Amino acid sequence: MNLPNKLTMGRILAIPIMVVIAYIPYLNHTMLFLNVSYANFINFIIFALASITDFLDGFIARKYNLVTTFGKFADPLADKILVITTFLILFMQQKMVDFESVQLELIPMWGLAIILFREFTVSGVRLVAAQRGEVIAAGWSGKVKTFETMIAICVLFFSGLHFAVEVIGLVLMYISILLTLYSGIEYIWKNRKIIFETI
Repeated sequence: MNLPNKLTMGRILAIPIMVVIAYIPYLNHTMLFLNVSYANFINFIIFALASITDFLDGFIARKYNLVTTFGKFADPLADKILVITTFLILFMQQKMVDFESVQLELIPMWGLAIILFREFTVSGVRLVAAQRGEVIAAGWSGKVKTFETMIAICVLFFSGLHFAVEVIGLVLMYISILLTLYSGIEYIWKNRKIIFETI
């Protein structure tokens, strides 16, 4: 297994560690500073490091000609699992942004549903393509969506720090949802022959 694929596997292995940390009561109920728990701070570090490997493995693979079929399949899959799991961890915290007369969820259920629908759809198309011996690499809109979403998640981990951080996190979350929707529609359109060929 080459270095890029090892980095991808490391990103996948980080996911269960984050889940375990999120379920440790002491880490969740003890604040590191203000309203940021030890669990969120530790998971932020793990997520940030995992996100960095996402950009490193692709760069190394392209620069040193280490691109493999496994990498093309596992790399975007690792991103999806990491992002969805982290969103679920944050969603379970049920944090709100209070605008006096209006309260908005930092991670709305409908937004999470859009993200899940897009990711399952893309994964399904990739599996169908794989059965035909084709590998669909991630497009640019998907890469931009992934980058922006990772930034949004990093901010959301610190939502208890200050009202301004919560507002920034909320804005980034909505941008992430819009980018997810756009990249999903674009992906379906580009691969419509694979999706609709048997209708």
